[in-house]
Amino acid sequence: MKSGFVAIIGRPNAGKSTLINALLERKLSIVTEKAQTTRNSIKGIYDDDEYQIIFIDTPGIHLAHHSLGRYMNQQAFASAKDVDAIVLVVDGSRKFDAGDTAIQEKIDQNIPLFVVINKIDLLRLPEVIEIKNKYHEVYPNAELIEMSAIENFGIDTLLEKIKPLIKEGPRYFEKDAISDRDPSFFVSEVIREKSLKILKDEVPHNLAVRVDKIKNQKDKCIIDATIIVDKDSHKGIVIGKNGKRIKAIGMQSRVDLEEFYGKKVFLELFVSVKEDWLNNQRLLKELGYN
Repeated sequence: MKSGFVAIIGRPNAGKSTLINALLERKLSIVTEKAQTTRNSIKGIYDDDEYQIIFIDTPGIHLAHHSLGRYMNQQAFASAKDVDAIVLVVDGSRKFDAGDTAIQEKIDQNIPLFVVINKIDLLRLPEVIEIKNKYHEVYPNAELIEMSAIENFGIDTLLEKIKPLIKEGPRYFEKDAISDRDPSFFVSEVIREKSLKILKDEVPHNLAVRVDKIKNQKDKCIIDATIIVDKDSHKGIVIGKNGKRIKAIGMQSRVDLEEFYGKKVFLELFVSVKEDWLNNQRLLKELGYN
């Protein structure tokens, strides 16, 4: 048995979560068009009997303006230590800038590095050549891989190049395990994903979900959860006229949750205002950002 750990890092909206979902051939990490959707490091487990590779999906590295942002950056860089390989996912449609330099300065150059040029399907050939030359200059020892994670192009190539770096070791997780996270984490992430998609830009990224109860019975699962916002004005937006929006969030969330649990799900959602929760250490810890 060969086993090991691979960190997937990069800037917001580079496609890290789409990549890990493609590698695992299942939805593990939520994906939206909003930057910084991923807030916690999540371990996703690839297991083909010969290899068990634990891929670590990390928050997008960005210029932090609050305690939550600093926590997210710490999570990303901490996850890229003591691993067998690092996969740096970059958005091929964006120019290399100061944010990319900040990542370069903190990457451990002694760990094998793969630079995934993602969203290659959006680029013309001269643009592909230009960005590959830039990253080859910045990371001369890295292996560059062209990819379109959303189209599953380049996924198998990356996996086959990672495998030779994985050494003999124990099976860290049970054969059928998909992640290190418990069900309440996935419940909160599903609800947050649907909230962000339905609300679009009407409520900023300052939204969290707390799971208050999960009662998993033989033929059904009963869940209570609270959507947390930091302004009174946002509460009304989340609820919507005659409760239209919160009902839509609940309906869409139930579809994913019933697939996750394999049974009927009864979901009740509430909305609570916690002003400046992004800088409240007690609340951040309660919400799992610690």
